Amino acid sequence: MSVSTMKDLLKHELGDLLYAEQLILKMLGSLTREVKNPEMLSRVQEHIGETEEQIQRLRRAFEAIGERAKAETCHAAVGLKEEHDSFKSEESPSKQLLEAFDLGNSLRVEHYEIAGYRSAIAVATAMGEREVAALLGESLREEEAMASFIERNSVRALRMLGTGVDLATGAAEVQFTPASEGGSSRGGGSKSSGSKSSGSKSSGSKSSGSKSGSKSSGSKSGGSKSASKSGGSSGGRTTADRSSGSKSGGSSSKSGGSSSKSSSKSSGSKSGGSKSSGSKSGSKSSGSKSGSKSGGSR
Repeated sequence: MSVSTMKDLLKHELGDLLYAEQLILKMLGSLTREVKNPEMLSRVQEHIGETEEQIQRLRRAFEAIGERAKAETCHAAVGLKEEHDSFKSEESPSKQLLEAFDLGNSLRVEHYEIAGYRSAIAVATAMGEREVAALLGESLREEEAMASFIERNSVRALRMLGTGVDLATGAAEVQFTPASEGGSSRGGGSKSSGSKSSGSKSSGSKSSGSKSGSKSSGSKSGGSKSASKSGGSSGGRTTADRSSGSKSGGSSSKSGGSSSKSSSKSSGSKSGGSKSSGSKSGSKSSGSKSGSKSGGSR
């Protein structure tokens, strides 16, 4: 139809809305088969009745301006339906994700209708067509109320859909099992306090798989080797010590799966609070030759 006057424009606006409401009525029927949320479903069914009344108001609006009701193809409404149909066929969503999509698509539809009614009301008001403006105003308020309902409830509905809840029954379709946070710990080293070995004193020492060897000028020191097993802390005491001119003590402990080899620097020396972890150290002693072997020390 050729639009050359304001009345022609108003007829176009009314025809556009009539086509849109008739198509949306069909879309709402399909929506009732996809929506499982009881509250949403009830509201959609109520809106079907409102849409049917909106179609009748548009027919009366045509009568008010002395024209026969005629629908004009609304390409925007066609596009909204195609968007829904293509998402459903091309994306192959689950029932839950389709329902989640329907919330957004329904809101788009409502906002399009709101814009359409407001535009037509403006034209009718400018022309002085108060009856038409009043009829369209009733439908506008219903569309605004529907849009507001969707906006208020969509976030909660989406959260339920996102966690796998069947909104028709409230039962969880997908069970989420939290990962176990429990575990076992292994001790990599032991603590020994107040241990004595061949005249040397060590307190609060920690050893974990450490190795140490001593070098002396003109002498040979094999170091001491001891092995002990205990449930807690352990300290080594050497037996069958051999010394020549000097006293040298070294100890190694094995506790909780850890082992160490160590040699001391001098006879009768004291060392406190020493720590060794995977380290190598060497000490010098003059003319000393020592080697000890101990087992089962505590």
